[in-house]
Amino acid sequence: MNGTASDIDNPTSATDLTGRVAIVTGAYGGIGSATAGLFARAGATVICTDINPGITGINESGCTGVVLDVTSQSAVQELVDQTVAKYGRLDVMVNNAGIITNATVAELDEADLDRVMAVNLKGVLFGCKAASAVMVKQGSGSIINLASEAMFSAVPNIIAYSMAKAAVGQLTRCLANEVGPAGVRVNAVAPGFIETPMTSRHFTSSEGVVDQEKRKVVLAEFTKGVASNHIGQPIDIAHTILFLASDASRYTVGQIIRTGGNPA
Repeated sequence: MNGTASDIDNPTSATDLTGRVAIVTGAYGGIGSATAGLFARAGATVICTDINPGITGINESGCTGVVLDVTSQSAVQELVDQTVAKYGRLDVMVNNAGIITNATVAELDEADLDRVMAVNLKGVLFGCKAASAVMVKQGSGSIINLASEAMFSAVPNIIAYSMAKAAVGQLTRCLANEVGPAGVRVNAVAPGFIETPMTSRHFTSSEGVVDQEKRKVVLAEFTKGVASNHIGQPIDIAHTILFLASDASRYTVGQIIRTGGNPA
């Protein structure tokens, strides 16, 4: 596919990312952090980005932390340009950065809507646009966007997030058709409830203190609706993203893979 060649019949080789260069947005914690670490352990050179300045202190071997605001198209483009200038290629782009706000349709104000759409939709679009231009020229690459189970279900109180993730799904399909003939694959992952810093808002105070009793109650409630009978962790989603980044998924194009612990 790209980077070094792999033996597609060998399960270890098929998911080997040695020689490949990847960018992961929103990599300071949760799914992004787990994905960046897994990529590095699979042999990739990983540029880990986040708006949190703490990302520059990342100490995972193979990872470099860069502060990035994905809502700035020029900043995203500059990062991609600098990555290609330094490493000569870009093989994988994971558009993971996202935020959430709790509001119904009646409660949602324009400022919150704009903020969620800027990060969750425009940020993904900017990443897709910059990365796909490079990948089309080199004739290979994999773009993975983070959608959500919320795009398929009428989840209460997160209308802006659900709208943005549904749009990410359609963006994924459309771009896959545009760049697929050039050898670039575009897919999305739609996680269900995963225990991450984002979802911990259900049991964490504004001061960042986790209420352990409330956590047990919240996770038990979410577990009731999961056929696999356990709450997903970031590494569960990271492995799906690794599949989509690697040669193991060379025949997977324009798909939205649901990873929610339940039958679709």
